[in-house]
Amino acid sequence: MRINLLPGLVAGAFLLAGCSSSTQLSSNGENVKFTDEQPGSKCQLLGNVTGSQSNWLSGSGGEGSSLRGAANDLRNRAAEMGGNVIYGATSPTQNLLSAFAPLDSKMSGQVYKCP
Repeated sequence: MRINLLPGLVAGAFLLAGCSSSTQLSSNGENVKFTDEQPGSKCQLLGNVTGSQSNWLSGSGGEGSSLRGAANDLRNRAAEMGGNVIYGATSPTQNLLSAFAPLDSKMSGQVYKCP
């Protein structure tokens, strides 16, 4: 009996390629801006949000690539909440495990809706 492995290998390659891509910025997410200055009184605080980028298979893209994906996810989530400004964005420091196996990158911030 002969087993044809090619279809399984092709499907696996597509799955791996899909997992290794960075989070794409949505059209609404493009309108969300980061700021280090506390938004004014005319802005409404909508809440805190965290964006993440899985690095399980894409860790070879480098830290900058994974943080960019986490920032894109954060901006997309802020847009879904109706926000257009993210204040005080931070990224938690790495722990010992993430130095050996980068599982994911995260970025958090406060979401505001400003005129």
